[in-house]
Amino acid sequence: MKKISFLLLIAMVYMLPVAYSSEKPSVYKVRKLKGSLTIDANWDKPQWKKVKEIPIVNFMGTLPAFQPVVTAKMMYDSENVYLIYKVEDRHVRIQNTKFNSSVSTDACVEFFFSPDKDWPLRYFNVEINAGGTGLMAYHKDGKRTNVKEEDFDVVEIAHTLPKKLEQEISEPVTWFLEFKMPLSLLAKYGNYTQPEKGVKWKANFYKTSSRSTNPHYITWNIVQNPVPQFHLPQYFGTLVFK
Repeated sequence: MKKISFLLLIAMVYMLPVAYSSEKPSVYKVRKLKGSLTIDANWDKPQWKKVKEIPIVNFMGTLPAFQPVVTAKMMYDSENVYLIYKVEDRHVRIQNTKFNSSVSTDACVEFFFSPDKDWPLRYFNVEINAGGTGLMAYHKDGKRTNVKEEDFDVVEIAHTLPKKLEQEISEPVTWFLEFKMPLSLLAKYGNYTQPEKGVKWKANFYKTSSRSTNPHYITWNIVQNPVPQFHLPQYFGTLVFK
């Protein structure tokens, strides 16, 4: 009986989902920008050349028939954070053109982050579809506050696909999206710890397209949840500013 129980235990261990087996959160070291940066969605411009990539590779839920290849990069200075995404995609849907609409139903990249080191479960979510339409909110103690469009207007966004598509792009396409977010925007809705050498924020990076013909949910840091859900700050990874 003891031998059988032991074999059953071993079998159960090997049946656990691989995606949930990470023991420690992902860590990304954020390089400081020297000089200025033109926001034009150009992945190959000199300022991004030596910046390490962020691999967004962990699929949640049912594995899609086509698996997009997604990477991002991030930098900062004393007044802004900068992100750029590269997405090797198919079945690209872009329907939402109104701020704070359901952009995650389209081909969409997302940045969820907790900028206050003393309150890691209070976080912002920034979601921008491939056409450059954004959504942003602040979450504090279970309460959500949507960022006003006139406040979000300070976020500079560049993208390589049209603002809206009449039908999906079914064939392979690589698209890029870059944005610059002033820290002053964060101060209007919550507290943040000023980025500087050694400071840590909590964050996760995502790619999704929940209503395309190829729905998928991809994360940087593994999220241990049986169904796709990005609003789980306890599973954020760590950003270390350098």
